[in-house]
Amino acid sequence: MKSRSQGGFSLLEMMIAMTIMLMLMGVVTTLLSKSLGIRARESQKTDALTSAQAALNVMSREIANSGFGIYQGSNARLGSNGLVIADSTDSQIHFRSNIYNDGPVNTTNSVLTTNDPGEDITYFFDGNTNSIVRFDPNDTPQTSVVVNRISSVTFTYFDYSGTSSAGTQTTSATTDTGRVQISERVQLDAVQGQANPNSVQFTSQVTLRNSCYMLNQY
Repeated sequence: MKSRSQGGFSLLEMMIAMTIMLMLMGVVTTLLSKSLGIRARESQKTDALTSAQAALNVMSREIANSGFGIYQGSNARLGSNGLVIADSTDSQIHFRSNIYNDGPVNTTNSVLTTNDPGEDITYFFDGNTNSIVRFDPNDTPQTSVVVNRISSVTFTYFDYSGTSSAGTQTTSATTDTGRVQISERVQLDAVQGQANPNSVQFTSQVTLRNSCYMLNQY
């Protein structure tokens, strides 16, 4: 004769098991969410690093050539850093260089024309599009975006007099400027579960090789 009593779980045991299962699932979900958030954050940082570093390389290379082939005075041939002082501030930089070494010569400046592409450049930050813009009136197109998703860009100038290595930091260019610092800040998008806002800053210092200070070092 078969027994009518059969083994099984009671309602209380089922509820306890379900509670434990839900708690474990909550822990796993939290860990997975944090893991995905960290991955998204690091992916953004990688993209920001790549784009911002590429922009710094482009700007640094062209700014370093500022003043190339341009000298003040036909006899003394004093160096010119090529910076257009009136247009070079903490938010933009305008510089000239005679890359192709052409143009007329007179007693005040060895070159009067910098009309070839790449010889008259302005970099500035466009807050409407969060991008660094390059303007070249002699190129086609005249305006191009160097990098986007940038929160700010700041230009800092260091002035040197004679052979002194003690530079004076300024927010605008002068005839004594021998070094320029470029600072970019990238504001990352908010990531769920991470500390926000999160930003990354990149800095590069560029020596103007044709400035009087640099020429006096050799």
